[in-house]
This record gives sequence, structure tokens and C-alpha cells, in this order.
Amino acid sequence: MAPYLGLFLESEGFSAAEIGQLTGLLMATKVIAPNVWGLIADRTQKRLLLIRLGAFLTLVSYLGFFFAESFWYYALMIIAFSFFWNAILAQFEVITLHNLGADVDRYSLVRVWGSIGFVVVVIALGYIFEERGVGLFPIALLIIMSGIALSTCMRFDEPVAQQGHEISHSLSEDLKRNRAYLFFVICFLLQFSHAAYYSYFSLYMEQLGYDKLSIGIFWALGVIAEVALFFVMHHWHRKHAVPLIMGIALLFSALRWAMIAGASEYVLVLVIAQLLHAFSFGAMHAVSIRFVHEHFHAKNQGRAQALYSSLGFGLGGFVGAFVIAALVEESGYANLFWISSLIVCFALFVLSLFWTSFVRDHKVR
Repeated sequence: MAPYLGLFLESEGFSAAEIGQLTGLLMATKVIAPNVWGLIADRTQKRLLLIRLGAFLTLVSYLGFFFAESFWYYALMIIAFSFFWNAILAQFEVITLHNLGADVDRYSLVRVWGSIGFVVVVIALGYIFEERGVGLFPIALLIIMSGIALSTCMRFDEPVAQQGHEISHSLSEDLKRNRAYLFFVICFLLQFSHAAYYSYFSLYMEQLGYDKLSIGIFWALGVIAEVALFFVMHHWHRKHAVPLIMGIALLFSALRWAMIAGASEYVLVLVIAQLLHAFSFGAMHAVSIRFVHEHFHAKNQGRAQALYSSLGFGLGGFVGAFVIAALVEESGYANLFWISSLIVCFALFVLSLFWTSFVRDHKVR
């Protein structure tokens, strides 16, 4: 949705500030929805049922897009369908990690298929929109969401909650141990920095003279790099500590935003910047999922993964989107990416605050 939502909204007559605000609403639902559904999932242990319900309610809610005209109608529709969509993603992670068992290092080899699908869709839609117009965006997304909803009807094994006699730990106790709450601060800052990318990258590229197919290819390049990294990520997990991988990912993220801000008119520089998506999203997401899985106890997994989604992708993206929406008309697109680079530098400082305790004991189970 991210590569073409801004272009579609622009074609509907919305200003840059309004586009940023509507994009921010996608992030806002991530603050609440994952935590609500995570609590229900941990209490009921019916994760697959909730995923199926969420997928179909997402599809039904999305149908309202075909009748949207005003800013407030679009806002209402975005809140409705994204509430259900954002709620189910964290539960996918719990189910995946549960079924991987002792092979949790291989998570990236499962996650890679979502990235491959993204590449295929983005390039295909870039070609279609260039030939037929971005007005086809709602129909294209409806087809994709219908496929997702139908795929949840396939037969899956329901994960069974682990039984045992381990000492009970509350979610707050897990958060305090080794100052793990700082991990969520880092996630917040990183996703804050991504707000300029998700809201305005396509519009920035269009302003620089790139056509829609080229913009789609630039988006796809980032995910292709992400795919390549996912194929080797399980080896990195076995050789390097979580905070080291996290630090490298943050360093390359800061560099990426600086390159987009300062030299996007040069295709080679832009290509390299997009390849760094392998670190700013791929490596960081994989290592974060692993950290949450290992640091938080079994009975807290649903809420912990939901917290990662809501505080990072949700609150970070939401606050970031609204801040940059307020700045974009005065600052311009390039300066937004300079700001993003500085924010990631601050995230590196936060990582240094709990590096020692994090390295010493980032596994508890």
C-alpha cells in the first residue's frame, strides 16, 4: 500500500499535508489494535481464529474506499480497515515463531516470502499505473486483500500454549529486566524516521522527474535487498549478538536517509540507498522479532509482539507522519530525510545506554 497510496491520494486532490495525515492514521491504529488483539489472543489462545476474523473484517471495511470522497470519509475508512489489518500481524509472528520451535534462527527464511510477494506486486503495479493510471489503485488493493482473506481459510495447525512449571513473570517485569524498555524506544525512533519514506518518498521521486515505473522499481530494489539479506540472516544470528546487528542496522539507516536527502538526483546513489533497506528494515525487523521472542516469557508473547508492533510501527510511525506532515510544506521533501537521519543517530545513542546489559543477557528462555 505504501508505495502508491501517496500518489493515489495526490490524484484525488489532497495536499501534501493531508496525505501525511491520512498516512499517519494507518500508523495510529497500530498503537491500539495490536494490543487489544494481543490481549485477546493471549487469553483465548485462538490466534488462527482471530487472524481469519481480522482478515475478513479488513476486506469488508476496505470496501468503503470505493465510496470515499472527502478527507474525513477517507480518514474513517483508513481507521476502520487498518484497525483489523494491523491487529493480526503480530499474531502471525507468534504463530510462525511457535512452529519454528528450536529453529527460530530460520525465521528470516519464512519472512522472505512476504518480501518476494511485495517485489512482484510493486513492479507489476508500477507498470499498470504507468500505462493505465494510478486510479486503479483501489481495485488492485481489493484483489490483494481478497486473496489474503481467502488464504487464511487454508488448513493450519493451531499452536498450543506451552505448559510447564516456570515461574510466572508479568509483562512489566520482562520490560524492566536489563532495561529492555529501551529496545522499544529504539523501535519508536527508527519507525519515526521511516515516516518521511512511507509518506513522501514516491512524491519526492516524482518531483525529481522519475516516472511511476521507475518509482516502483526503486521501492522494489529495497525489498530485493531485504530478500537477499533474509536468506543469510539466520547465519548472522548464530554468529553475532543481537545488539551488534541492531547497531549496524541503525548506522546504515542513518546513512540511507542522508543519501536520499542529499543525492537522490543521482540514480546510482539512490540505488545504493535503496539497497540499504536490507538493514533499515530487514535486519532490524528480524533481530527485533528474535529479541522479543527470546526476552519475553511464553505467556506474554502475544502482548510483547503486539507491543513491538504498536510502539514501533504504530506510535513511531504515527507521530512521525504527523510531525513531518506539519513540516513538509515549509521544509520540503529533502529536509525531511535529513531529519530522519538525525533521529536514527539519536537511536544509536539510546542503544549505547543498555549495550552492556543487553549483550550480557539477551536470552532468558
